[in-house]
Amino acid sequence: MYLLITNKQDVTMDFIVQELERRCLPYLRLNTEDIASYFVSFGVRKNDWQLEYNGTAVSGKNISAAYFRRPGNPEFDDLAEHEDYVRNEWLAALKSLYWRMKDKFLNSPSDILLSEDKPRQLSEAYDIGFNLPGTIITNNFEKIAPFQKEFSLIAKPLRQAILGDESVVFTSSIGSVSAKDSSKISVCPCIFQQEIAKKYDLRITIVGENAYPVAIHSQTNLETKTDWRKGGYTDIKHTLVDIPSNIKNMCIALTKRLGLRFSAIDLIVDNNNTYWFLEINPNGQWAWIENQTKAPISKAIVDELVEISHEH
Repeated sequence: MYLLITNKQDVTMDFIVQELERRCLPYLRLNTEDIASYFVSFGVRKNDWQLEYNGTAVSGKNISAAYFRRPGNPEFDDLAEHEDYVRNEWLAALKSLYWRMKDKFLNSPSDILLSEDKPRQLSEAYDIGFNLPGTIITNNFEKIAPFQKEFSLIAKPLRQAILGDESVVFTSSIGSVSAKDSSKISVCPCIFQQEIAKKYDLRITIVGENAYPVAIHSQTNLETKTDWRKGGYTDIKHTLVDIPSNIKNMCIALTKRLGLRFSAIDLIVDNNNTYWFLEINPNGQWAWIENQTKAPISKAIVDELVEISHEH
């Protein structure tokens, strides 16, 4: 049986459910908002655990592979007293479940967390041989001042791209900064990079040994030139493209180096057809790519889950 860990609104997981059902493969979709509706039991042995819901039980011995996507916070009906305490206890139980499943995940939660470290991504990508834009990560204007003499800059968050009011911090072209910006810069570290003139953005979805490169034609709209996500345009053209074998091999190597079987890698292709590494998302979205290009990503993910099941 395949365990799918996510939330009730995760449309991307619906693609996996459809593929599993097409193959008549058994699965349990665990929407973690509903975890308080389950009975859970843990023993001391790693595989000695059980989830029971509406009289149906699954255990560690039943689960052969798992996909960790986007779990939601546990929710409760009519629980006014000590709700934070109860929620944290359920989160602790889920954390233990994830640890027990580590070897069966497409990408384990712990590997996802460690791989989200953007400075680490850049260092690993550099070691593998990717071209990287000139980069400095700092909150010190004095470090930026000589750096920006060489080229115009873009700035993007080190980690958190969503503000408290749910607004998004997009990658932005800033050209240059001056001493009067020092106090704003010092608030927290930020990634400052050389601005590369793009031919197009390139999203490469890696699943095992498979690569699905898609050109995102971001330069056709002024608002999407620096960050193709800006403005919420749904009609940006996406096309499947061929990439050099060395770029594909480096993408697969980076994914493996981070302990992952799946990744979504963002590159830039410039006007000289040079490939530049930006970042790797260890748990990135991909359903929109399959919708637009018919790239068989959901099939490849289920293939990979089947392979994991054969390893156990």
